[in-house]
Amino acid sequence: MTTSLDLPTWAAETPRGSGDQPYTYRRTPLVEPDWTRYPGFADVTEEQWRSAQWQRSHCVKNIRQLREVVGPGLDERFLADLERDQAARATMAMLLPPQMLNTMVPHLAPSEAGFTEALYADPVRRYMTPVFSDRRTDWPSHPFATRDSLHEHDMWATEGLTHRYPTKVLAEVLPTCPQYCGHCTRMDLVGTSTPVIDKLKFTLKPVDRLEEMIGYLRRTPGVRDVVVSGGDVANLPWARLESFVASLLEVESVRDVRLATKALMGLPQHWLQDDVRAGMERLATTARSRGVNLAIHTHVNHVNSLTPLVAEASRAMLDAGVRDVRNQGVLLEGVNADAHTLLDLCFGLQDEASITPYYFYLCDMIPFSEHWRTSVAKAQDLQHAIMGYLPGFATPRIVCDVPYVGKRWVHQLESYDHERGVTFWTKNYRTSLEATDAGALDRTYEYHDPIHTLPESGQQWWRDHAGLELADAERAARASREASEAQRD
Repeated sequence: MTTSLDLPTWAAETPRGSGDQPYTYRRTPLVEPDWTRYPGFADVTEEQWRSAQWQRSHCVKNIRQLREVVGPGLDERFLADLERDQAARATMAMLLPPQMLNTMVPHLAPSEAGFTEALYADPVRRYMTPVFSDRRTDWPSHPFATRDSLHEHDMWATEGLTHRYPTKVLAEVLPTCPQYCGHCTRMDLVGTSTPVIDKLKFTLKPVDRLEEMIGYLRRTPGVRDVVVSGGDVANLPWARLESFVASLLEVESVRDVRLATKALMGLPQHWLQDDVRAGMERLATTARSRGVNLAIHTHVNHVNSLTPLVAEASRAMLDAGVRDVRNQGVLLEGVNADAHTLLDLCFGLQDEASITPYYFYLCDMIPFSEHWRTSVAKAQDLQHAIMGYLPGFATPRIVCDVPYVGKRWVHQLESYDHERGVTFWTKNYRTSLEATDAGALDRTYEYHDPIHTLPESGQQWWRDHAGLELADAERAARASREASEAQRD
């Protein structure tokens, strides 16, 4: 038996605190990159930069505007690459607030040598402004990729209200954001249509859609947790958002309300506005008086996106009285899919911005996303690699959002076909589509690794069977939609 007085040889001979560790923690203060390095922002004052209205009105929405902001230092081949992607692959329209653009290549001006290559390699650019050469040409989409890969639309209890988990709902209160991420899991609904994706449209008026959501929650006391999302709640006029959340707080069964906003990072100026801060304080005061947990969930994928303004916005919300600000990132190749990058981000969130690292999701099986997606095996390795460095409460879980199942820790799978890249999962509850399905809790559900990550034998299997598998997937999806529609009727 080893005791503190009877150390093993290796421990007795190793000075405390010495030796190389796989990761070394170094606190790095946040810095707001100099936006005036961009020709299009050269004359922008700090007062303008801190204005949410200025940020919104100067978003980059197309290639012409990007060229004007970045200037002649950006090689035309990059713009041609981007234009080709917008025409043939992009599932999301371009929408970049100056705040987000400023965190790309933060230490290099467009006039300096190497800027274009640095922009190609930049992690924030890789998921916010994808170009055609980023995408895979062998398998740009997985055969099982679908535009609503999590079947959220199929599970609408009312328009925009997804009831997937027994006690939780997702309220998609609007279909727009202040910024559009290339990997958006709701690319079937959110944003404007692109040449490859004709977006789903809400049919109800916004006020009617929100009223129907509240009505459903009043009639469904088993729901205690509401995620208010979209889109991004920062795009909902504040008075309308405050009114909706206030109505949620009046529903007796509701105990948790989470506001989902990437804009806390992409447009922190919004959350620093006087009317927003005052309104959040009113909501937080009401939530506390009713014993409801009001939190904000944001979406930061790389530490370069963290700036003093982001930290200021996060702390403003905590000062207003929200219980917590948490981060839900997405695991993305070329962005953050290595342990050091994840730990740098998590320590930046926790130490510098008062944001709790919460989840990292595997990128969902949407069209043209294979260059971003990682295998479940790699996600398991990453979960192992980041353990033990962060406080337990701030160690994020890496999860797979399994179709028809929901979030599962990456080690919770039932079995794994490593050759074909298929993981099998079980669940312990029925979704709203399976109320009368006696076998829902007994069968397994599948998630698929990117095919290019498989051994050659597995890749060959998919080359031989992809057409058949896709036909089977389409039939299953069609049957699911028909069953859902029949149930609603």
